[in-house]
Amino acid sequence: MKKLLLILNLFLCFKVFSQQKETKKEKMDFYFNPSLNVGLNLAKEKEVPNNTQYIQPKAPNKITYGITAIGGYNFLPNFALGTGLKYSFIQDNYHLIYWVIQPKFIFAPGDQPFYIDVNYGKQINNSVVLDSEFWGARLGIQVSYSKRVSQEGGIFFEGYKLGNSNPFFIGLSYGVMIFSNKNYTGYGED
Repeated sequence: MKKLLLILNLFLCFKVFSQQKETKKEKMDFYFNPSLNVGLNLAKEKEVPNNTQYIQPKAPNKITYGITAIGGYNFLPNFALGTGLKYSFIQDNYHLIYWVIQPKFIFAPGDQPFYIDVNYGKQINNSVVLDSEFWGARLGIQVSYSKRVSQEGGIFFEGYKLGNSNPFFIGLSYGVMIFSNKNYTGYGED
């Protein structure tokens, strides 16, 4: 019995005081995230009869598309903060460029994390509308591709303030995530 307790004690001591090399970090550190998106307008706009000779503003189109480029830092394992630019095409002459703030919540960081982005953007260019802004969210999954690159796909929801109309878009997003920590995914283990 004493020998068994001695062996058990030695085993526990080796297990407790052994050092294991950590091969994977839980943060991306600095990252750059370009993405493309295509969406459908779900808001019903009132049809205004055109009984005047003057040009009337039209309701936003049913389809939108755009590109976003966000750079940021992942300073907590489950939280990152980024900022960047978003180009959004909603209809003719509605070429809108926004300055975007994007908090990112990451669940199960590493090779295939699930993420939720919360977006707020304020228009920075001159277009048919001025002082436009949007609020949105993007839900998706990242799939590691190499040491410093992951692909991501998801679904987005965005509500816009465009003058007198407030379109609401739902759509698909695809992008890549380029990050500075080569050990964030399993590909980084040398």
